Amino acid sequence: MKKIITSTNAPNPVGPYNQAIFAGDTLYVSGQIAINPANGELLMASIEEETTQVMKNLQAILEVAGLSFEDVVKCSVFVKDMGMYSRINAIYAQYFNDETAPARELVEVANLPKYVNVEISCIAYKS
Repeated sequence: MKKIITSTNAPNPVGPYNQAIFAGDTLYVSGQIAINPANGELLMASIEEETTQVMKNLQAILEVAGLSFEDVVKCSVFVKDMGMYSRINAIYAQYFNDETAPARELVEVANLPKYVNVEISCIAYKS
């Protein structure tokens, strides 16, 4: 069974995709960037601000699906500059328990939508 998940507390997609899809008990959350859902503006004053907004967007989608970061089993992190790794990681780590943190990869890419510095997607499981 496939179910579309949409949160008004996360930004609208910037392309032909949905914020998230439940397939059975697994939630696939599309990559989120630092768009403020209240006004549609990018928050990019610092990588910390940008990463925080990305995580808030993910959280809003998880919550509308009845899940939390504790239910996340996998994250994919895409960054424009690997030199920002530790600063992104410091914010990212605030949202997960060290003992139950999900699997993850962090990959440097040439560019991201709207020329942001970080994009994160996740997969969560509803038990």
